[in-house]
Amino acid sequence: MPTIAVDKAELWERLGQEYTSDEFDTLCFEYGVELDEDTTAEVEEAIKKGLPAERPQLKIETPANRYDLLCIEGISRALKVFLGKAKAPRYRLVYPPKGEADLLTVTIHPETKRVRPLFACAILRNIKFTPRSYASFIDLQDKLHQNICRRRQLVAIGTHDLDTLKGPFRYEARAPKDIKFAPLNKEQEYTAEELMTLYESDKQLSRYLHIIRDAPVYPIIYDAEDRVLSMPPIINSNHSKITLNTTNVFIDVTATDQTKLDIVVNMVATMFSEYCSEPFTIEPVKMILPDGTVKISPDLSERKMSAHASYVNSCTGLSLKSDEVANLLSKMSLFPTLSTTTNADEIEVSIPPTRPDILHECDIMEDAAIAYGFNNLPDTFPPTTTVGQPSAINKLSDIIRMEWALAGWIEVLPLTLCSLEENFDFLNHEDDNNTAVKIANPKTLEFQVVRTTLIPGLLKTIRENRSHSLPLKIFETGDVVFKDLKRERQSRNERHAAAIWCNKTAGFEIVHGVFDRAMKMLEIPRISNSDSKAETGYYLEETSDPMFFPGRAATIYYRVPPHKRKSTLEKLKQDAKAVFNVHEDMVLGTLGILHPSVLEKFDIQYPCSAVEFTLEPFKKEMQKIWTNDE
Repeated sequence: MPTIAVDKAELWERLGQEYTSDEFDTLCFEYGVELDEDTTAEVEEAIKKGLPAERPQLKIETPANRYDLLCIEGISRALKVFLGKAKAPRYRLVYPPKGEADLLTVTIHPETKRVRPLFACAILRNIKFTPRSYASFIDLQDKLHQNICRRRQLVAIGTHDLDTLKGPFRYEARAPKDIKFAPLNKEQEYTAEELMTLYESDKQLSRYLHIIRDAPVYPIIYDAEDRVLSMPPIINSNHSKITLNTTNVFIDVTATDQTKLDIVVNMVATMFSEYCSEPFTIEPVKMILPDGTVKISPDLSERKMSAHASYVNSCTGLSLKSDEVANLLSKMSLFPTLSTTTNADEIEVSIPPTRPDILHECDIMEDAAIAYGFNNLPDTFPPTTTVGQPSAINKLSDIIRMEWALAGWIEVLPLTLCSLEENFDFLNHEDDNNTAVKIANPKTLEFQVVRTTLIPGLLKTIRENRSHSLPLKIFETGDVVFKDLKRERQSRNERHAAAIWCNKTAGFEIVHGVFDRAMKMLEIPRISNSDSKAETGYYLEETSDPMFFPGRAATIYYRVPPHKRKSTLEKLKQDAKAVFNVHEDMVLGTLGILHPSVLEKFDIQYPCSAVEFTLEPFKKEMQKIWTNDE
């Protein structure tokens, strides 16, 4: 969750009251935020030692979806309303004296669709900055950039001194060589191509260059005299930079996500509209979209939602009337009114633009509970009594884990993400693009796909522990993930168990034995593949899997019991990866001596044998055993 630092003395001044650290910690808890640190003691200690020190600060941890609490203006405003010391402000648009005809106009060109198509803006008139409010203004933009804006990839904010510019403005997209201006805090002009090279070594801005660097065109904002305002999401122009003397602020916001765009422009405008000569007012801007339609920005209209006292009471255990619930919601900066219909249980709630976190009636209920006080909610026993127990697949996994551990094998816990090469190429398998779930835009090459087998993780564990004495015998029971277009999420988890033996000799018989031990504990008998009279059991047949040494690998088959054969086979055949032989016996897994080329790719010098099989078919089969054990 985001943590913001606010000036302690300024916050006390805004709240009209001083608090001890414990008192303020309690207040934060009651509101749903957390006091992370009070730096007063550190500042006093530094002063005693004669060291330079800042004013005492309070570091407050706020919910990730409460963007209105990312600055001292928002926190103090919310807490004053919560304490009943002020009423929640109503934000409104104020048009120039001549009305809409006198609005500043921004024309959005069609070329912007190629790089950053969405645009919003607002104007703060007759604003008065102090050094602290100016610093807070900049800090809020940074907090939003790191939070909802996803480091400027989804949304980027620019602020400008409107008095240095002349409307109307244009939001365009041009080739990098055709863009030239003096960036923030520099007097020399550079082309966009030169700026990309210039900021490669900049510790802060270099993190954002990749967002548009490879785009054929770059977004750019011009005024009526072709002076650049900003090249989002990289840098603003030096010509329009704001200072402490700025009185009229133009806010531009560009984005690739409409919802986040609306949230960000509203948040920046509403939080600092309190410094305008007429507090909580914002001047709108007329935008002409590429298709010729006209849109007014920002949209500060309040959303309407319905809440019900009965729903709040059912969730909290209270017995509140509608007017009492309405009073609680008022403490959370919402605007409730009792329904004018015959339904006395209904409450109509107006959601201000500062509360995009309110999405459902349950969010309104949560706010009512916070205002009432979680510590004040009644303690009641649940109406039903239930007994917890492990899920079938976890119980099954525990049986395997226990038996293999008792046999002297060591359990390991590799990561569930791996590289595409490790999951396929290193195992001599081909990627058919229909098996593995791939990560979009992975952070590193090591986390490209969700594993479809446990073997790469075990081999990497052996590689990192090759200095240990031999033999190395390790195992894992865990989930692998497959694409499955029949499922709602188009993927499914499957529980596997796998073990690897690494020694100076291959040890095929060792992994064969540890697999047999697992089957014995699951009461699955060994049968012959030619025994058609056997009702259930497992057997091995030679396979030619390229992951294993030729002639030293086997496929494990499982025969489902007759009384459950039809229903079980139908269910298993629905899984895209379930494989059966001509006898309708299911492929359970494989075992064998790993191919030398596989070991070479994982940088392992000793021969290894491996076994891997799925546990899914045994979930219901083991229910009788578990019931007897318990």
